[in-house]
Amino acid sequence: MNNPAKVVKNNRTTKRMHLEKLNLLNFKNYEDASFSFGSQINCFVGENGSGKTNLLDAIYYLCISKSAFASNDAQSIRHGSDFFLVDGFFHVESTAPGETKVYQITCALQKGQRKVILSDKKPYEKLTEHIGRFPVVLIAPDDTDLVREGSEERRRFFDTVLSQIDPDYLVHLMQYNNLLKQRNSMLKLFADQHYSDDDLLDTYDAPLLELAQQLYQRRREFIDLFQPVFQKHYTYLSESREMVDLVYESELTEPGFRRDFRRSRTRDYQLQRTTKGAHKDDFLFEINGFPLKKFGSQGQQKSFVIALKLAQFEIIAHYKQFRPILLLDDIFDKLDDRRIAKLTQMIADDIFGQLFVTDARPERTELFFSRLSAEVKIFRMEKEV
Repeated sequence: MNNPAKVVKNNRTTKRMHLEKLNLLNFKNYEDASFSFGSQINCFVGENGSGKTNLLDAIYYLCISKSAFASNDAQSIRHGSDFFLVDGFFHVESTAPGETKVYQITCALQKGQRKVILSDKKPYEKLTEHIGRFPVVLIAPDDTDLVREGSEERRRFFDTVLSQIDPDYLVHLMQYNNLLKQRNSMLKLFADQHYSDDDLLDTYDAPLLELAQQLYQRRREFIDLFQPVFQKHYTYLSESREMVDLVYESELTEPGFRRDFRRSRTRDYQLQRTTKGAHKDDFLFEINGFPLKKFGSQGQQKSFVIALKLAQFEIIAHYKQFRPILLLDDIFDKLDDRRIAKLTQMIADDIFGQLFVTDARPERTELFFSRLSAEVKIFRMEKEV
């Protein structure tokens, strides 16, 4: 079967982007470190605990303005320090042939203060202006949590993809989450003070419902686009062994949703939280018409989530007209030979742009990439004593 991702290579995504330099201060286990990267393949090799994944997370933070692994920004501050700084230089080809623009991006956080994101040493007017400028895709061992965990994990995945390609969606999502947080705080306040105020809740409900409808509409449109791309990649990885589906499930599909939302207010008062809305949406993963979580093998689940990430890569490349940075964390230990061979073929076919890989076994990485004609730069990470 032909490699399905060749559409990325041949769909006019001729511009290239790469991270040239990265400087770290007090980020996780890094006190003070600087790196210069190659524009193609970069490998971080060393023992577990040497900071390989933390380095990938620093790159992810620079692109997305948050950690891929820590839920709280302060958790990325090195133990014993009161701030961190991540600074990098991105090279992005312009539309003019042969011209490249260099952007310096700086992310910093001081304990007890708001984080700062700078572009060429100037703050963004809005943080949303940064998301999607330097797109990134991460494939990591815990990706199968998308299958095993609840709907929040799956919404976060699709929200991250959409936020990198659609600035309006990101704005609406942030507005919705902010209103939801305020409404839930109000419900808790009512419970604490033993009273209720329907008129006050109405002032939250009207804009919340409008934003919920906008999120639902965009998610529905996106799944229609994403589904065939995802299925194509799964077919490639599994060699057409079974059929898979993504099913978008939302209460907003119901004709009487607004009425039901209003009727649920009594329950909201009791539970002190908003029980209906776009924050309850789910994306169901199915294999041969059955839930993947119950009926999919470990191998099928891994193929499913890798296909999700490859589809994410292709969709972003299509929208941005250049390829995202791809981060592969410890995949050689977690994938079987067949899936590694499929990814290897994609790397050999120059499907991806700049690639960052971690591996605990240097000899395996050197052997693996010695077979490719691409430029490979290997960084040997030393574990702190």
